[in-house]
Amino acid sequence: MTTGDVGKPAGDDRGGRTAFQGAPGAFSHEACLELRPWDEHVGFETFDEAISAVQSGDCDCALIPVENSTIGVVEPAATLVAASGLPVRGDVWRPIRMALMAVDEIELNQIRSVASHPAALRQCARTLEHLGLPAVEAFDTAGAARELAESGDRTRAAIAPVAAAEVYGLVVLRNDLQDSDDNRTRFVLLAREPG
Repeated sequence: MTTGDVGKPAGDDRGGRTAFQGAPGAFSHEACLELRPWDEHVGFETFDEAISAVQSGDCDCALIPVENSTIGVVEPAATLVAASGLPVRGDVWRPIRMALMAVDEIELNQIRSVASHPAALRQCARTLEHLGLPAVEAFDTAGAARELAESGDRTRAAIAPVAAAEVYGLVVLRNDLQDSDDNRTRFVLLAREPG
């Protein structure tokens, strides 16, 4: 599908507030920046909080990942979207490229663990096993990068979009960590019924 499927309706020249799950630099944030650049993008720690922001009227819409070409349904996001009662106004598939990042240029054998969102870790499971890197779940890809930057721990790494390394001042040790070259995620745009 094209990016127009989650874009601004014809004749709508106002910006709004788009909710997403994650920290600045997350895949959902990247999707907001590309697909709804005219909006203010508001990050929430959980999918439930992002969807609730639309239900309460705090945000005009939410961009939520519900399916991935490698791991299938993204939970709990898909279940929360289905239960929300909010109409899906559009959807789009976006390529997802994972980067392994650290606080400094270090060798892979110096890393003792790698953190990321559970869905991202599953998309890199074979690669992580091959590299012998134990995975630690975090609330978000970019959140894991931010936490790593704040800790300064040279024995840990994070898996997140390259943009997260730029946002948090980390060094990319390796690009394209995802197991599939055709790794993609489907995002849906939720919005309240016009009222």
